[in-house]
Amino acid sequence: MEDILVPILIVGMLFIGLPWIIFHYVSKWKTASTLTTEDENLLDELHDLARRLDDRMCTIERIVQAENPNWRQVACDPASLGLEDRRLPEFGTRSPEPASRSNQSRRRNP
Repeated sequence: MEDILVPILIVGMLFIGLPWIIFHYVSKWKTASTLTTEDENLLDELHDLARRLDDRMCTIERIVQAENPNWRQVACDPASLGLEDRRLPEFGTRSPEPASRSNQSRRRNP
């Protein structure tokens, strides 16, 4: 009896069980690679948000252009107006207090 049962189990596993497992995971893989309706809704919302932000930026550029026609040159080269390069301090450090002109002159001329 065991001589007949073992080959039947092996053949059943090879021709039924193994393809069933393979096709099961292939179908899971195909469904996971597609966009869900939640993903599509999120993409639509992000597209609308990006369009609104672009419209706002255009509005701000028009307002700034009306106030100062040379604002693009100033934004690209602040040194042209005599503005110094002002960078933000590193996180956790305090920015130094601006010294008065009298303190600066004392430092230069001891």
